[in-house]
Amino acid sequence: MALDVKPNPGGEGEGEGEGGAIDAPAHHPSPPPDELFDVSTTVDPSYVISLIRKLIPIDTGSKSNHDKMSNSSRMEASELPPSGEESGPNNMDINQSSCQSEDGDLLGEYDIWEEHGCVLWDLASSPTHALLMVQNLVLEVLLANLKVSQSARVTEICLGIIANLGCHDVPMKRIVSTEGMIELIVDQLFLDDTQCLCEVCRLLSLGLQGSESNTWAKALLSEHILGRLMWIAENTLNAQLSEKILGLLLAILESQAEVSCHLLSTLMGLGLPSLLMNLLAFEMKNLTGERVSQRYSVFDVILRAIEALSTLEGHSQEICSNRELFNIVCELVKLPDKVEVASSCVTAAVLLANVLSDVPDLTYDISQDLPFLEGLLDILSFASDDLEARSALWSIMARLFVRIKENEMNLSTLHQFVLVLLAKSDLIEEDLLDRQLDNLSGESNNSSSSTSKLNARDIAIQRIINILNQWTTSKDSLEQGRERIAEEFHVDDVNVRRLLDCCCKHIRSTVADI
Repeated sequence: MALDVKPNPGGEGEGEGEGGAIDAPAHHPSPPPDELFDVSTTVDPSYVISLIRKLIPIDTGSKSNHDKMSNSSRMEASELPPSGEESGPNNMDINQSSCQSEDGDLLGEYDIWEEHGCVLWDLASSPTHALLMVQNLVLEVLLANLKVSQSARVTEICLGIIANLGCHDVPMKRIVSTEGMIELIVDQLFLDDTQCLCEVCRLLSLGLQGSESNTWAKALLSEHILGRLMWIAENTLNAQLSEKILGLLLAILESQAEVSCHLLSTLMGLGLPSLLMNLLAFEMKNLTGERVSQRYSVFDVILRAIEALSTLEGHSQEICSNRELFNIVCELVKLPDKVEVASSCVTAAVLLANVLSDVPDLTYDISQDLPFLEGLLDILSFASDDLEARSALWSIMARLFVRIKENEMNLSTLHQFVLVLLAKSDLIEEDLLDRQLDNLSGESNNSSSSTSKLNARDIAIQRIINILNQWTTSKDSLEQGRERIAEEFHVDDVNVRRLLDCCCKHIRSTVADI
């Protein structure tokens, strides 16, 4: 059954990823933001326990028509915008009568179940309530519901509660130790409901990233299951589900579980690199065409997955030698408006540094590409707090600059290089200042990688000095009276001297440090 439904306009708003949260619809609670974990609450524990009791599975033979909705009909319903009147945990008074909706209409038993479930979904965000819930058999109740449920909505709520419980260490251990729970959760991957699949992927990703990762990884070992993950990733057009399924694949790539190498081997055999490349090309086409903001996070997680592959021993070559990937990443770097995809550009810089490290000959293709150099310098402003990304950017620029023979350039080409450097001089100077602050705080000497970072930066800065000096020499050699030529190649001498002084001070300080 097709999974290509339109993205939920409200988004999900989860607090687990890097891409920034968006507002969650009332019927779809968010996982707990870290900063709220220690917030006290006045919710009566007996109320929480009573909600768990009310979720004990009801007789499936008495379902109302709307809860008999098949997966396919629910998929069609998900294409429509939310009504805005749907009851949910974020807009519902938890003390109101469970027999009435907000407008006083009587609710069916499944409507009541849904309201109780949504309240628990939100309460599971609190570590205190999560612990209380697992101590009072909520996992057993949810497991029983998953076994008998024929309603996609009930399944989604159960999975959502479990996923929020899984954000906390002790409840996650209880999830793992509950007999049959992990197997039943993995089985939900074969549903054809978008929201259920999102919650399954979120939960599995949490499991692979935690202390119980080995247990979760073993549950995914089957080629049948991994093939299903690949199929979903390839066939869904829903932005939310795309992000979650690709996030799960990324969690597998980054998992420290002992069996992760077996998962990776199977995924590679199923064509994971090719899948990621096809998805990246598709998203890049959208990005350079009519931009869809809901898909920015999808683009970012694809790049992160490819970047993770580029560092894995035995698998990096297939990624780094891919010319199409190289072209797409360079195209992203040269994109004029990067603010909305700043995170993706930072990831692209790290990926490109990995690629050039494995295939250095590719540097020649971009060594004379001024828009590419300009794009790299732009990304410096997005990576101010990311030492790895700044290291990657300077590594790329060092590779570019060492291939530039400024004394062999014609005046026009040299002029263009100088203009780019001056246009981005503020970014260069700011990064060099950050480096000085890092040194003062001792951060630059905290790891062996810092040495290579400084070396790459120093090489690039020295080459910039050479280019600026060559320009000054060439300009001064122009014959007097050739005003037209001087005007054609005009550059603000003050800015040249300022950037040159800044770079020279950096080199002198580096030598002093040594």
